[in-house]
Amino acid sequence: MVPLSWYIGLSAVVFCLGMVGVLTRRNIIIIFLSIELMLNAVNISLVAFSHFLNSMRGQVFVFFIMAVAAAEAAIGLAIIISLNRNKETLNTAEINLLKW
Repeated sequence: MVPLSWYIGLSAVVFCLGMVGVLTRRNIIIIFLSIELMLNAVNISLVAFSHFLNSMRGQVFVFFIMAVAAAEAAIGLAIIISLNRNKETLNTAEINLLKW
């Protein structure tokens, strides 16, 4: 059996990779994927703690998080496509929606 600390370590590594992606990248799609990576890192830790505590609460919570993440992904990608059609770029430094 794999100890709980390995799952938490994996979750921490995946979360840190997502955080680095959000902080260092300028492409909206890469930032969006990094946020999803961070969300999945939280899901890993919830499932690990749920299994460790012999409870189904964490796993049910992850199910609802994944359902909300699917809706968020659809809306986020629709916004990204709209930005790409209007500004013809996905670089965050070149997109400034407050200027007329």
